[in-house]
Amino acid sequence: MGISVGRRPGRRRGRGLGRRQLGRPSRLAPLRSGARRRRAVYLCSLGPTTERVVTRDRRIGHRIAAKRVARRLTQRQLAGNAHISLSALRKVEQGSRPVTDRVLESIADALGVEPEALTDRRVQTDSRVHAVIPDIRVAIDAYDVPDDGPVRPLARLRELTENATKRRLTSQYTRLAEELPPLLGELSRAVLEEGTEQRSAAGLLAVAYRSADAVAYKYGYYDLSARLIELMRRSAQAAEDPTLIATAAYVRTEVFFAGSRNLAPGLRALENALDEMPDPTSPELRAAAGALHMRAAVVAARLTEDFASVSDHLQAARRLARETPEGIYNGTAFGPASLHVHEVSVAVELGDAARAVELASGGEGAHGNARLDSLPAERRSHYFIDLARAQLWLGLRDEVFGSLQMARQIAPQHVREHPFVHDALVTLLRLHVSPPYALVAFAEWARAI
Repeated sequence: MGISVGRRPGRRRGRGLGRRQLGRPSRLAPLRSGARRRRAVYLCSLGPTTERVVTRDRRIGHRIAAKRVARRLTQRQLAGNAHISLSALRKVEQGSRPVTDRVLESIADALGVEPEALTDRRVQTDSRVHAVIPDIRVAIDAYDVPDDGPVRPLARLRELTENATKRRLTSQYTRLAEELPPLLGELSRAVLEEGTEQRSAAGLLAVAYRSADAVAYKYGYYDLSARLIELMRRSAQAAEDPTLIATAAYVRTEVFFAGSRNLAPGLRALENALDEMPDPTSPELRAAAGALHMRAAVVAARLTEDFASVSDHLQAARRLARETPEGIYNGTAFGPASLHVHEVSVAVELGDAARAVELASGGEGAHGNARLDSLPAERRSHYFIDLARAQLWLGLRDEVFGSLQMARQIAPQHVREHPFVHDALVTLLRLHVSPPYALVAFAEWARAI
């Protein structure tokens, strides 16, 4: 027997969830236990004014739909198990109705997950990385007053800093995060020691800050990322190294990607950094300038679809790439292959999915000498993620999954933390009535559902 819920004046019965029928069990699925019956009675007893909207983020509804499909449940079955109306579940999954805390709890209970698994991705990711974040914060809080301790020779510190950079470029975030706090503390002490090596120590500290920023940014600690980038800029200035100063400007764009819908200041910052650079007379300076131009092209494409600005920056990057072999320069990859990756990314940002796929397949405009296997793992992985974005827009579902699998094979931790990967997997699941096991397993591994 259903649990009746009073109706509001002027409203018809049976028209959805929310304030009118919250908690009403489906007639199609009987209550499975006394506990569920008591829960439904409790939900119905709460007045309409006690509802709290958890979020209006449409992605929660999409995540619910993906999880439902992965569980091989129809909308009717999930609505019955969660004791909500079928109409309400449809609207929640479509993102046309905000999710209240009580509805979210009911759906999560029916799916066998915690509510946070449907709303907050951060709590699901690598706990070892999150456990080290407080230690990184402590290390940078005391950047100018570090704890007393030994300072090893500069050559050894350079070796440790370069190892951290290699871990960053290969997306080994767990080991990188665990190694950073003591390294940051020791480099901070080295910078405070007077002598001829002080500027070199400052340069190493700038590079180490960049590695720490990669961890903070990838795992969603954008406030920490912004602090690390500012400390990187200060250390680069103290090192008096123009390539490091340019690299800091390149990394600074993350602040605008993460915290602002207005990317115009980010583009201005990149162009100011280019104006302030000395003439690119060395491979390191050419690589630094080329990286700034590549990133400026991506930002311009995302910002305004200003084809003139995008074209100008890409042409400048091409000129520099012709004179610079592919390699890692001060922790940043640059060369013909890196340029090819960014050209695909620019096409995606401009919404030209067909062009992006054509470039990736070696069509007109592609660089025949752009060997992707010469790139660091993270950049190669990002290339396949961008390609998957374009393929998804073109409706190439099998190709999307293939690109994501390739990205995972190259850099698993990078893929697992990438927001587009989660969105793409959720979309692929929603497009299936009965998704293949490999897709469900991938989505569960990535914690997208």
